[in-house]
Amino acid sequence: MAQQLGFDTKKKQEKAILVGVITQNQKQEKAEEYLEELAFLTLTAGARVVKRFLQRLTHPDRKTYIGSGKLEEVGEFVRAQEIDIVIFDDELSPSQLRNLEMALKCKILDRSNLILDIFATRARTAQAKYQVELAQSQYLLPRLTRMWTHLSKQKGGIGMKGPGETEIETDRRILRDNISKLKQRLTDIDKQSVTRRKNRDDKARVALVGYTNVGKSTLLNLLSKSEVLAEDKLFATLDSTVRKVVIGDVPFLLTDTVGFIRKLPHQLIECFKSTLDEIREADILLHIVDVSHPNFEEQIDVVNRTLLELKVNDKPIILVFNKIDQLQEPLVQHIDDDDIQEEIPYIQRLKNTWIAKENAPVIFISASNKTNIDELKQMLLEKIKPLMKAAY
Repeated sequence: MAQQLGFDTKKKQEKAILVGVITQNQKQEKAEEYLEELAFLTLTAGARVVKRFLQRLTHPDRKTYIGSGKLEEVGEFVRAQEIDIVIFDDELSPSQLRNLEMALKCKILDRSNLILDIFATRARTAQAKYQVELAQSQYLLPRLTRMWTHLSKQKGGIGMKGPGETEIETDRRILRDNISKLKQRLTDIDKQSVTRRKNRDDKARVALVGYTNVGKSTLLNLLSKSEVLAEDKLFATLDSTVRKVVIGDVPFLLTDTVGFIRKLPHQLIECFKSTLDEIREADILLHIVDVSHPNFEEQIDVVNRTLLELKVNDKPIILVFNKIDQLQEPLVQHIDDDDIQEEIPYIQRLKNTWIAKENAPVIFISASNKTNIDELKQMLLEKIKPLMKAAY
């Protein structure tokens, strides 16, 4: 299924181009930022980005996503450079996929398809594999028709339409049966997970949440002294990883969860609801933020919206700004006011700003350099101790 939807990493690195649109609701700066993230996703999947195309439209074309002129320009580049894949920044409809494949004569992927492929290659446990396969099947079901476009190219069309439709219906039935089986398997696994979580009721639970690739796994390894996979790639962690941590003779359970991202396919959100139960049942959330990212504030908003959707936004949250060692801005800013020069550390300005915004504990750390980790542990203790007293 994974190879059917996306990349085969055993083959030579495929060449890809990225395509996005600038609309009245999405300005050029934002569209370029989304393509930058799409490029990172493409790299994570194993392909090389050769070129990016952007077109200004009132709204995406309902037939081909981009206009006819831009489509011709993209097609000429695909043929000249022997491009393997064209990746579009938004989810394409079945008809758009079919029309683009016919026009460009190469593999067409959209953002959802690409993310599904990455999830498929990174799933490790049975639960994650079932969740990804379910999302892939749900994504593929309405798009089966494009897999049979070769029938229309054959001579003597009479008599071909019937068998083609029969074949499609057979595949649809197989997919629907597979979806039912996967849902049942995930229900069984979820029941087992509920039982395991009940056996941990005597300990406080802390969950790491945040945008993908902000350093959650690195922080988990640091606090729990474990060796969970931590890479500079998107979605390095899919499965919820739980570790026992002891700070100042106070034991608690620390959970690493799948990272969030903009435009996450709705199939994945639904399929990973059971995994995200770890967040729902946590007592405290550590919201990890990559403060070195130029658009970290928008990433915070994406995570907050997801937490709101999961109905866990009312839980105690500690906002942890990670990767202060990678900050590009000067750590000290000179401010002139009435001929008086004052030096205010950049981190202090950020901290003051976010304390005023969030009215919540805020700390700035570097998990890789172990900066301010003791202060973070102290913050955790202050949050966990009242929970332990309430339990007895």
